[in-house]
Amino acid sequence: MSFSEIDLTHLRRCLELAAEAIDAGDEPFGSVLAAADGTALAEDRNRDNTGRDQTLHPEFQLARWAAAHLTDEERALATVYTSGEHCPMCSAAHAWVGLGRIVYVASSAQLVGWLAELGVGPAPVSALPIQKVAPGIRVEGPVPELTEEIHALHRRYHSL
Repeated sequence: MSFSEIDLTHLRRCLELAAEAIDAGDEPFGSVLAAADGTALAEDRNRDNTGRDQTLHPEFQLARWAAAHLTDEERALATVYTSGEHCPMCSAAHAWVGLGRIVYVASSAQLVGWLAELGVGPAPVSALPIQKVAPGIRVEGPVPELTEEIHALHRRYHSL
């Protein structure tokens, strides 16, 4: 699988957002929503450090943003770039609002392995691949040339 320079630019921004999330006390996840022409429309990072609302994932927030600001056609042609493969909640939100392609740096399976190595217990929700939750979505990833960067961010976060 090869990735375009536009893909890599947006994915590098996702990694920057993931690092910003750590600086704010959140887990390292960042996402960018791009239009069909590659223009970044919106971005977000994980924001669940309050411990009160664990649904504040960037992918979920971008799905909500897209539902409020884009037409059905614009959503279908959009791409969500993200540092890590969507969780089941975010996969469902993506599918329900009719977003298009997803490109992620690291897979859920990779993350589960990394967290186990770091002694972090499992999440309360199974780490299902996106297409198990939303089979009609075009999914691309992982991105080998960037995977070590997100792996390092997870190590950094869990060593704090």
